[in-house]
Amino acid sequence: MPEKYDVLIIGAGIAGLYAAMNLPASKNVLVVCKDIPWECNTFYAQGGMTTALNEADVKLHVQDTMAAGAYHNDKQAVEILSRTSLETTPDLIKRGMKFDTGPNGNLLYTKEAAHSTERIIHAGGDATGRYIHYFMMVQNKHKLQRNTLVYDLLIENGRCYGVKATVNYQPTTIYADNVIIASGGVGSLYEYNTNSRTVSADIHGICVEKGIELADMEFMQFHPTVYVETPYARKLLLTEALRGEGAYVVGENGNRFLFDYDERGELASRDIVARGIFDYKRKTGEKVYLDFSMFDEKWFAKRFPNITQTFGALGYKFPKDRISISPAFHYSNGGIKTDINGCIDGMEGLYAIGEAARTGVHGANRLASNSLLEGVVFAKRAVDHLLSKEQKVTQTPVFDKDYGNILHKDNDKKYKHQLRKIMWEDIGIIRTKAGLHEAKNLIYDMKNREIGRLLRLRLNTASAIVEAALARKESLGSHYIES
Repeated sequence: MPEKYDVLIIGAGIAGLYAAMNLPASKNVLVVCKDIPWECNTFYAQGGMTTALNEADVKLHVQDTMAAGAYHNDKQAVEILSRTSLETTPDLIKRGMKFDTGPNGNLLYTKEAAHSTERIIHAGGDATGRYIHYFMMVQNKHKLQRNTLVYDLLIENGRCYGVKATVNYQPTTIYADNVIIASGGVGSLYEYNTNSRTVSADIHGICVEKGIELADMEFMQFHPTVYVETPYARKLLLTEALRGEGAYVVGENGNRFLFDYDERGELASRDIVARGIFDYKRKTGEKVYLDFSMFDEKWFAKRFPNITQTFGALGYKFPKDRISISPAFHYSNGGIKTDINGCIDGMEGLYAIGEAARTGVHGANRLASNSLLEGVVFAKRAVDHLLSKEQKVTQTPVFDKDYGNILHKDNDKKYKHQLRKIMWEDIGIIRTKAGLHEAKNLIYDMKNREIGRLLRLRLNTASAIVEAALARKESLGSHYIES
């Protein structure tokens, strides 16, 4: 007989682990992750976590978030995000999370693009995600299971009863009274991306299949400053905090061309900076660089130890050397449509939080460092909602249908690479109507081939992105269309 849990959490990043931290030990909880727990986007997050400085800063933080999101945001969700940070940040610190502090013991704050003040806290200099993830793993009091790949949600009559998954490559059924989706975004769909290799849009694809609404899928965010000259799918991010501290983006002759695109130059919002770099490279054929030469070497090594070490291993000596950069896919502003408690309309026993969800916080473009905060805030709200509702005893139906034996087919790898190229070229930073229609046809063609279940789920998500992009005729935020 398959095991049954009170709560099943899909994903062991910041959203999934903070949800687990807020569930009492008396609950029978299982946290699952696709690979090893630290192979997730949280672990790779560098810059930091936004937090409102005080009650007075909430209004300003909301304004900054709305402006970056091209006012497509849900204002109520943004206000909840900012105001709740006044509870969740002290809660993390009280539980033992150590953010970077100055000589006086006070928190150190930094500024990133499109923030009007310094309100971003960090840990380990530029290793915030890694530090938070380790802290939350240590705090986790529930069972955590690795090598668990979810390939179906068990849904009948508007209720979720659990999942079908491979556990150590064996098809397994896991039942649960409540399922929390915290599986992250869609990064592996794109040829150039900064995401963990595990973030491949499977769960979003299941939602498409089940008729669960995805929203704002046209708003894919591209990080402006990424080192893409590596053979690996996950490209190396150069945190926005570098520009926040004063690094320059320059052309081959050292010209700071971003001021031609926006008066804020390097500190314009991510969509503008990414588009500016992409457009400049396309028009001039030049390489674009991140220049750190204005920084003191000792200060740089202390403030950005992770970047210093990672790129030092590749032969770079920062801050003396400048490095070539390109935009790359970074974050999905859209996702599974939820309310402010992570609930999915018309679906009992199923929640979505973190990057997997679309709460309306980010609008058309995410404000830098709001993602870690979103994971924490909406994990707490989902758990509060889950614990407050009356638990009804339900009879679990029999779910006979299983895709466990057709997850992969022979040509999947070839089609997967084709899809990643299509997503980058036609549904990327700058889009055209003709390119989107071509992408739609190519995706449709792939869907009609002999393919495995996991590729089909990716294609479902890709279809949702291209359909949303075609439906929005005008440029807005990270959705930029030329014709």
